[in-house]
Amino acid sequence: STTGSAIEINSQKNMMIRILDSLASANMNAVCFQVRSRCDAMYQSSYEPWSTDLVATRGMNPGYDPLAFVIQEGHKRGIEVHAWLNPYRFETALNQWSGKPGDYRATNPDWVLTYASGSSILDPGHPGVVKRIQSIVAEIVNNYDVDGILFDDYFYAYGGTPASLDANTQALYKPANMDVGDWRRSNVNKMVKAVYDTIQQIKPYVRFGVSPFGIWTTNQTVAAKQGIELPSGISGSDMYASIYCDPVAWLNEGSVDYISPQLYWATGGPQDYGTL
Repeated sequence: STTGSAIEINSQKNMMIRILDSLASANMNAVCFQVRSRCDAMYQSSYEPWSTDLVATRGMNPGYDPLAFVIQEGHKRGIEVHAWLNPYRFETALNQWSGKPGDYRATNPDWVLTYASGSSILDPGHPGVVKRIQSIVAEIVNNYDVDGILFDDYFYAYGGTPASLDANTQALYKPANMDVGDWRRSNVNKMVKAVYDTIQQIKPYVRFGVSPFGIWTTNQTVAAKQGIELPSGISGSDMYASIYCDPVAWLNEGSVDYISPQLYWATGGPQDYGTL
């Protein structure tokens, strides 16, 4: 099943051309194009279905390849294209993809963590999940002339992960003497390193970045262990503890080429843009 609609295809292409033209006129030299937001695809994927952000029905062929188009048009204008992916996010509502293509609940139920809110992610503690994310990135880097791969700031879900939620994975893979928080951070760190190594093997010139939440930690003790002094006057969410995101570890390990923190804040106040 395809859209088969030249009108819709041309409308989307023209919209993208307008965006790229405006970026070029503003002297921008890179664009991030989100190609995988909820275990889906804005490109030809062997692993996951076409995205409902692009077509009416998950899995329906749009009749063209948006990523290939953005790369072609971006490069024409001297603009780098970095493919933006959410590594773990699966559903934003319970059973959103039930009975639809790419339903990991049906094919790999042990991969999915479902939160009380109804949203779900792929379990970062499951080795099969790491392998799948590696395979997805490898396919994009192999098949497309991307300049970079960029990950969103969703890791374990915002709002915390109860110990009961990934109890099965803990029982299988967590060392008995390891703190749950340390283990969850190590799961994310291993995935980031695995993706970096995968890209290095295929096209080492393709840069790998992550866009973490704009505050690493608010815990002075955690920061002091890394020899880092936290800026004064800043308060907010502690992503090191709540979503198990540790960008400092990736920088120390050299498992990313760049970090672009999501600093969506005003100047002044407890999340002062300038300070952060």
